[in-house]
Amino acid sequence: MKATKETLSPTRVKLTVEVPFDELKPSVDAAYRKLARDVRVSGFRPGKVPPRILDQRLGRGTILEEAIHSALPRFYTDAVRQEEVDVLSQPEVDISSFADGAPLVFTAEVDVRPEIALPEYGTVEITVDAAEVTEEQVQAHLTTLRERFAVLRPVERPVQAGDFISLDLTATVDGETVEGADAAGLSYEVGSGDLVEGLDEAITGVSEGESRTFQTELLAGEHAGKSAEVTATVRGVKERELPELDDDFATTASEFDSLAELLEDVRASLGQGARLNQLNQARERILDDLIERLDVPVPESVLDSEVEAREHRLSHELERLGLERAAYLESLGQSEQEYLDELRRLGARALRSQFILDAVINIEQIGVEQGELMEQIIGRAQRAGLSPEVFAQQISQGEGLASIMADTLRGKALTFLLEQVKVVDAEGNAVELDLPRRPEPAVDDVDDAADADAGSAYDADVDDVDGDARDDDDDDEVAGDTQVGPTPGV
Repeated sequence: MKATKETLSPTRVKLTVEVPFDELKPSVDAAYRKLARDVRVSGFRPGKVPPRILDQRLGRGTILEEAIHSALPRFYTDAVRQEEVDVLSQPEVDISSFADGAPLVFTAEVDVRPEIALPEYGTVEITVDAAEVTEEQVQAHLTTLRERFAVLRPVERPVQAGDFISLDLTATVDGETVEGADAAGLSYEVGSGDLVEGLDEAITGVSEGESRTFQTELLAGEHAGKSAEVTATVRGVKERELPELDDDFATTASEFDSLAELLEDVRASLGQGARLNQLNQARERILDDLIERLDVPVPESVLDSEVEAREHRLSHELERLGLERAAYLESLGQSEQEYLDELRRLGARALRSQFILDAVINIEQIGVEQGELMEQIIGRAQRAGLSPEVFAQQISQGEGLASIMADTLRGKALTFLLEQVKVVDAEGNAVELDLPRRPEPAVDDVDDAADADAGSAYDADVDDVDGDARDDDDDDEVAGDTQVGPTPGV
């Protein structure tokens, strides 16, 4: 077999494969044996029909067509290996020429991983926030903690922001009462803005027993989008009384015996959070920097598959939560087209990030030890609420293990990058990141609730030249994003 590779674009190649008829002959013989079992001919037992009889009944062309169909995946795979093609999609195969006894010539066009020339790591500098803890942050944290232990006390004064009130609501549209809009004895925190638009302004300054009427637009129900006249009647006013910030509070709100110990713990916790924030910023910004520096093309077919996989996960999650797509998009403040454009942008960024990290993996020869892989499996099993044994069984059915391996490798590659590049804060001071001991996911997905049925959208199986991927229906991706495999080959 002879194979040649032609580069059509940075992300697409064309393989031309020539197979001598002698190399096809074993497949022809196998086709005769297969059809001999399938064809019933009077006077011959199943499987014993001679080739000449099959030629008479079916025609030599049918035999050759069966042979080519069964042999093409093997020849294509051999060509991919020979030319070291790092495939990303199913191939488009075309038989150029073939005749009985003559060589088989076919072409296969396929999307491939782009070649990436990484910059010198030392030339890359990223900026993150300083990991400082301000007194304002400490006090804000303490205020939140005090609010958890606050008590509500009735007051005899007009309503103020931050008060907790009991109120009745009624609504009318064009003078008719809106069915289902009446409510009595509702509890509401003034200023939260999570009940009816315009309510906070209407009831501020109102005393117990008084009512106020205001106009608002209804957001749901049969009158959605219409202006309604809403009447709010205040039935009670309470204010939140925070506990004193002293040793007694520290004992009540924590395991510490003094306020000084509590303050020390709060500062340490905020400092840890600030350092984690630095790490998360660095993880995002190193990839953003490299994406901006490098021209990383993304095959359209691969991007289409990524967007489709994300759409699948979203649909599954909305169904699980019982949410309508229109309501979800409204909560995002996006139209359908805006959402799809954003989904495509995020998908392209994720793919470019994966290609860059895969280049680091290959150049730096980064590998995964068995212990690291087991840690990943155990951690994901815990997050999925499964035992490691059950989780391992699930991922062994398809490409799940390969997906975890790829994700682990990329996590190590990202950590490697952060160890090599220069990280500074806004004032130019060098920052030492709290890098994780074990690899973490390298490319975060906005769809964190990735569902177990998503599958791998574009890890192409090079043996499948018919465009009918054998693993398309495997429920193999228990956690994480769809993945492009990290290493070249098949």
